[in-house]
Amino acid sequence: MDFGGVISKTLFETHAASEKALGLAAGTLTWRGPFDVDSDPLWRDMQAGIITEREYWTTRARETGRLVGKEWDTLPPFLTAVRGNDPTEVIRPEALAAIETAKRAGHRLAILSNELDLFYGKEFRTKLPFLADFDLIVDATYTEILKPDLRAFGFITDGLALAASDCVFVDDQLKNIRGGEASGMVTVHFDVTQPSASYAKALSLLSA
Repeated sequence: MDFGGVISKTLFETHAASEKALGLAAGTLTWRGPFDVDSDPLWRDMQAGIITEREYWTTRARETGRLVGKEWDTLPPFLTAVRGNDPTEVIRPEALAAIETAKRAGHRLAILSNELDLFYGKEFRTKLPFLADFDLIVDATYTEILKPDLRAFGFITDGLALAASDCVFVDDQLKNIRGGEASGMVTVHFDVTQPSASYAKALSLLSA
């Protein structure tokens, strides 16, 4: 599983909470990413490969920082400010239910993230007890191998001692899904606008 967008809600979904945390007027944050592609040219550039996902979010961090008189050139202070000290509030309940179902059925669980600690900071993990249910967490913050590079998927298959064809990979970015497919994994392109349906599909494939 990817983390951002798949396990945690996207920042697009939590604008109201972010504005409240920052003391901004409702409706100040207007970028909507996959929820309104036409109104977010920067998101379109990211989807087209013109900029990276990290560059997209760094730009949004800087823009938001300027609104509140801060210089946020890295993501952890930005995310801490908008998401507060209780990250459990932005974890998808559908994710927790799916993790519990898969674990109870005896499946092994792994996270493959391009930016977990880079985005959120190391201390973020200590506030999410459900991460203990995962057998493996691979974070490109440390490996420096980003999805969709096939080597990233190799960290999972090697770490779990599983064939790629025995893995169901869930990610919200199409380019990463393409990488998972190329590695031989079964894939679910996670739809952030329909999380329940995406998790239902992933669980059905896992038990097939």
